[in-house]
Amino acid sequence: MSKSPPRDRGRFGADTRLVLAGRDPGAQHGFVNTPIYRGSTVLYPTYDDIKHRRGRYNYGTSGTPTMDALCEAWSEIAGAAGTVLAPSGLSALTLALMTCVSAGDHLLVTDSAYRPTRIFCDGVLKRYGVEVEYFDPVIGAGIAGLMRENTRAVLVEAPGSQTFEMQDVPAIAEAMHARGGTVVMDNTWATPLLFPPHERGVDLAVEAGTKYLSGGSDLLLGLVSANAEHYPALKRTYEHFANCPGPEDIFLGLRGLRTMGLRLREHGARGLAMAAWLQSRPEVLRVLHPGLPDDPGHAIWKRDFSGASGLFGVILKPVSEEALAAFLDGLELFGMGFSWGGFESLVIPFDPTVYRTATRWQPGGPALRFHIGLEDPEDLKADLEAGFARMAALG
Repeated sequence: MSKSPPRDRGRFGADTRLVLAGRDPGAQHGFVNTPIYRGSTVLYPTYDDIKHRRGRYNYGTSGTPTMDALCEAWSEIAGAAGTVLAPSGLSALTLALMTCVSAGDHLLVTDSAYRPTRIFCDGVLKRYGVEVEYFDPVIGAGIAGLMRENTRAVLVEAPGSQTFEMQDVPAIAEAMHARGGTVVMDNTWATPLLFPPHERGVDLAVEAGTKYLSGGSDLLLGLVSANAEHYPALKRTYEHFANCPGPEDIFLGLRGLRTMGLRLREHGARGLAMAAWLQSRPEVLRVLHPGLPDDPGHAIWKRDFSGASGLFGVILKPVSEEALAAFLDGLELFGMGFSWGGFESLVIPFDPTVYRTATRWQPGGPALRFHIGLEDPEDLKADLEAGFARMAALG
């Protein structure tokens, strides 16, 4: 029988823990990976067993060995008391919010939040009597001035979705905890490898496993990890919804976990290099990347993060829409599509003007969001240079 992984894994580095976490070949007849368990019904051997619900599992929605493997692994990586899964990143975010707010509560949300999150807050939460208020992402400890008697939670995202403002998460968490509130964070950009959320004061940390956990642009998956205080409530909410992902998706998440550290470092290094190169281009007004020394959020990023991912924004100097279309339509290596975190490079235009309410978005030119994949960097630069030439030809 094969040996089980060491139990005291805290002494190992992140890459080693990614390889070991959530695996037990000794319990799987020596096979390296936890197999895919498909099933709904779990059988009990006796009347007494089913009457008292004896047994580790009782129904497919309440857990399987495959699900437990990923939840346990993610909790270890995130420094959490427990983790639950969801069918998508947005589903995970809604699960986290439903865990900590009720009718009559006041919820503070960063103005830079992922737009589908805003739609949920402005639709479902408001319909069920939750007051939602948006705040300037750079408010920091000043968020205390927005708190009311019924303020129960704050949702942060660092850096901000599309616009990449950095938030002082520890300062916001300190202010919220002083009032007994809950801190929810969308940590998809960094993952726990680059920003350990629970060490920084986050109570419920949400990740879209669709992105860097997957790495293959072929998976929809969400995770919510919680500290010891908030995990029981999170688990109850999860059980009430039974909104669990399919077993194959969970298995793909486990498979992606093993190489996530290596991929994330490559995406981060290539992304930062490409951001610096774009910053030097005459067509670019500014680059939105907290890893750049002159970025407004660089000091916070350097203090709280151990690296960057491959996602950032670019503001071009003013050009016609026809010229922008020529730039984008002719790209060979940068696909235009939503999501990110996969092996391929992507670009999308964005404009949050229509939905931001606490701040004004005035970029000064067309805004693009880039995800830098694993292609040869020189090939990516050549693709963009050709695009800039097409753009210049149309003015």
